[in-house]
This record gives sequence, C-alpha cells and structure tokens, in this order.
Amino acid sequence: MKIRIHTQLDYELSHPTDMLLQVEAAMIPEQTVEMAHINVPDVLHFARIAAHDDIGERIWVRAERRLLVDYRAVVSIERLLGDLTNLPEIPPHQLPGETVQYMMPSRFCQSDQFQTFVDAEFGELRGGQRVVAIRDWVAGHFSYVPGSSAGDTTALETFVKRQGVCRDYAHVVTTLVRASGIPARVAAVYALGVEPQDFHAVSEVFLGGEWHLVDATGMAVEGGMAKIGVGRDAADVAFLSAYGTVKMNAQSVQVEPV
Repeated sequence: MKIRIHTQLDYELSHPTDMLLQVEAAMIPEQTVEMAHINVPDVLHFARIAAHDDIGERIWVRAERRLLVDYRAVVSIERLLGDLTNLPEIPPHQLPGETVQYMMPSRFCQSDQFQTFVDAEFGELRGGQRVVAIRDWVAGHFSYVPGSSAGDTTALETFVKRQGVCRDYAHVVTTLVRASGIPARVAAVYALGVEPQDFHAVSEVFLGGEWHLVDATGMAVEGGMAKIGVGRDAADVAFLSAYGTVKMNAQSVQVEPV
C-alpha cells in the first residue's frame, strides 16, 4: 500500500525557543519513503538526531517568534502482515536485548499495577491470542472521546475513566500487554482511516520474533500505517516537544492513498 502525507504546523513563540520535532516517516525496511521534503523556514538552528531505537529521526529546531513546518512525503508500506492470533510469545530469557526495556513500567504505562487484572481477565490465553483479546477488550470497554484526556493522563487514569483518544488507547493496550510478560511499546504513525485526521498513536507488540502494530481504536489497520517513531510511551514519540512557551495557531495532517 502507498500513502501520501502532508503535515503543516504553525506555532507562535513568545521568545527564542528550542523544540524537538518528530514528524517524518521513518526510513526503515518495512516501509520505503519514495519522496519526502520538509520545509522549516527562518529558524536559528536545524539539526537531525537519531530517534528512539534508531527508528526515524528527530530534529532540533531553535526559532523565534514563529515556527512553520511543512512536510510532504509518499510512503510505500511493505510490512509483512499476518494473523496475530497464531503468533507465539517469546520466553523472557530468550528475548533480544533491545526488547527488554519494553517489558518494564514507564511513566504513562504502569504495567506493574495490572498483573493481577490481566491474569484474572485473560486467563490461560498466551501470545497472540492474549494480545488480540486485550485489543478487543479495550475496544469494547472504552469510548473514543476527543478532549477527555490531557498530555499527562496515564494508562491507569484512562483505565478508570474508560475513555480517551488514540494516545490513551495505545497506553492501555501497551500496559496490559507488558503486564502479560510480552514486550510492548507505543508507535507514532501516519494512518489511513483516522478521523479526524491527525497524528496517530498505536501499540506495537513483540510476537514471533517481530514487532506488530495494534490499534484498539479500530480506525487503522497495520497495512495502512507508516511508522514515524517508537518509544516506551507517548513521551518518547511526541511530534513536538517545546522547551519554552509555544502557542498553536494551526495544525493539519492529511493522509490519503496513492
């Protein structure tokens, strides 16, 4: 599948401010970035650095008065797809070293507080069967309500409220999967089917020796997502982290099939 991406950001700055951008589709084996261009005019500093796990890049920007970003890309998604249900989990002692951090609690994914729940709710299910059951449980028990959460809302708070946005769904799925002894992380993606169109967050789980994207909101499918970056939770994949006061004037994300 091939998708076309167009992202625009317009932020007002009260004084010279350092910002970390993560908006470009990652150049990784499972997707080919056929065309890409980012325009960030009139900035004081622009420098690329590696993103989390070397998946994608972040951009350090220092700007004053205003930040304008225009990003366009065409991405061919070549990810191998399969039925999660049949995929086995990897015993912890056989996990690759880079996956171990995704077994542990993080700021927004307090997986250590959910072990009793997952054992009681999902019983003897293992591997992909448990991941699918978790995805479907979250989809059936939570309501997608824009504005119902904030940037500091945790998986535990979302679990209690039973509502949120894509970021919250991803946090809860990631948390419950980690509590089940399976590595899970949050992925920022561009995805077909997201309404209203925006940056999208999903969970990514390690099964059968590979990572697989899981979206409990039901808006996107694995074959229609272009990965931007990954991390322990949403804090690692924010599209804009500002080290100062910024005000959003406008923001738009458009994703369409080619």
